[in-house]
Amino acid sequence: MKSAYNIEERLSLVRAAMGQEPFDLIIRNVKVLNVVSGELLPGVLGIKHGRIVTTQAAKDAETKNEYDGGGRFAVPGLIDTHVHVDSTLVTPEGLAELIVPAGTTCLLADPMEIANVAGIEGLKALLQAAEDLPYHIFVEVSSRVPTAPGLETTGGVLGLEEVKELLAWPQSVSLGELDPSKVLGLREEYFAKIQAAWELNKIANGHAIGLEGAGLDAYACAGLADDHECVTFEEARDRVRRGLAVLIREGSTERNLEALIKGLVKHGSELASWMFCTDDKHPDDIKREGHIDWMVRQAVALGLEPLHAVQLATINAARHFRLEQEIGSLTPGRWADIILVSDLNDFQPQEVFFKGKLVANKGRLLEKVPVSSYPDWLRHTVKVGRGRQGDHFALHSKGDSAEVRVIELFPDQIINREGRASLPVVDGCVQNDVANDVLKLSVVERHGKTGTIGTAFVHGFGLKQGALASSVSHDHHNIVIVGTNDDDMAACVRAVEETQGGMVAVLDGELLGRVELPLGGLLSEKPVDKVISELERLNESVRGQLGGVLPAPMMTLSFISLPTVPELGLTDLGLVDVLGHKLISVFVNE
Repeated sequence: MKSAYNIEERLSLVRAAMGQEPFDLIIRNVKVLNVVSGELLPGVLGIKHGRIVTTQAAKDAETKNEYDGGGRFAVPGLIDTHVHVDSTLVTPEGLAELIVPAGTTCLLADPMEIANVAGIEGLKALLQAAEDLPYHIFVEVSSRVPTAPGLETTGGVLGLEEVKELLAWPQSVSLGELDPSKVLGLREEYFAKIQAAWELNKIANGHAIGLEGAGLDAYACAGLADDHECVTFEEARDRVRRGLAVLIREGSTERNLEALIKGLVKHGSELASWMFCTDDKHPDDIKREGHIDWMVRQAVALGLEPLHAVQLATINAARHFRLEQEIGSLTPGRWADIILVSDLNDFQPQEVFFKGKLVANKGRLLEKVPVSSYPDWLRHTVKVGRGRQGDHFALHSKGDSAEVRVIELFPDQIINREGRASLPVVDGCVQNDVANDVLKLSVVERHGKTGTIGTAFVHGFGLKQGALASSVSHDHHNIVIVGTNDDDMAACVRAVEETQGGMVAVLDGELLGRVELPLGGLLSEKPVDKVISELERLNESVRGQLGGVLPAPMMTLSFISLPTVPELGLTDLGLVDVLGHKLISVFVNE
């Protein structure tokens, strides 16, 4: 957590620097990568009260403990500049086992998912144990709960007063991502949230998807600081030219790193405005690939200098979020968040120190993180009114066929396109076209408020039979289902309700696999390896038995209903024209 200035502690640091007090720890025999000066220098790290005192401790300096760095490179702990912890499917303490051994010592988290389910109390419950984690977690205060007022049903709401309360927390660093509809629609309530952040000297994060020209100028004028939605280098460069920072994103389905880094290497650019984030990444992908460390490795492999890649992952992020006095560099007074690596060209963290304590070694977390006690009410948030029966998903039409709008998936991205299809009508009900991969998509309200169901069609999942569903569906987190038939879709809803949240696959009414997510319908309290095993089996069943073609089908499903990413979204209230910010008919001629 971001800590206040402590005079006694600082006096002790000063005395240690002058040789008047012993260090708590000295790490000898390292090459220190100074991301501020851009230098690589032989060093001896002196640490006191969990903070760096010096990188050039004297040979005869007094210390309580020593550690031999083995000639390895010492670099600052890595920073994820924008992440929804909820999207990892595990609790913050469970996540430590995955990210800390990978060198991530700081998350800048927007907990909008739990807030959309359970409001400010749910958000507080999720972050209650932040002080006990072996990594920093700072808060990007959720600006849009709900994301699309009037176009969706959510469980919770964060109004201006709640946002002001959260922004006042010392661990809050920014107002969370704000999409274009709020700014270009001149919604003063959101400008008031930006103002509240600015008054506390905190930035406001952007979400400028699809904007260019005058629209992007207008967006920047509102006081937004960055964007993590860039797909092409040209988009990113346009944002930098307008003073917006670019958060290069590499999640499970949002694969933007290659295009942006290639553009940086080819065209050149100042680098201070660039940094890394994961946004939404499932635990199996983190375990298989890595976290921010994987982005550093990939950036170097794509031609970026190792120093620059590490700067994107450390000091650039710290400066952008005004945290450079605490984290982001191995310089005096900063937290001793240190990674030791043998090769900067193949960035593989070996030892990880957090606040001067060795917390991970050779890919393994050294101590178990204390498990939080979450309120029982947070395990009872799935309250389905309709959706348990197949006929609840019927879409009625006259005639023998119907011309419908189709959500066309875009490979490796969360954006989509509007397509069209002519579908058969049998007994007054519009049918799927499984042969051409045009499948029914529905969102079932699960917060116990309206019982509404929105239904449309999607192309790109590739299912040949069965259905799959998830109670993780951004940002409203109702139950989203895609299927080849209505009865299996209803069976999915019943299965999700049974465990009070989760991801499931069903064939002929039988459950093929599931990931249980009872905490807010978003998270599991099980050990992370167990969650990964469940997710891998579920994905295998989707591909192996249902015919799915996507690399991360459940992550794709979780985003397909998002009403703020162009061109179409689907909520429990119906099909959303994202750019027009309005509900439209699934039928072309209505």
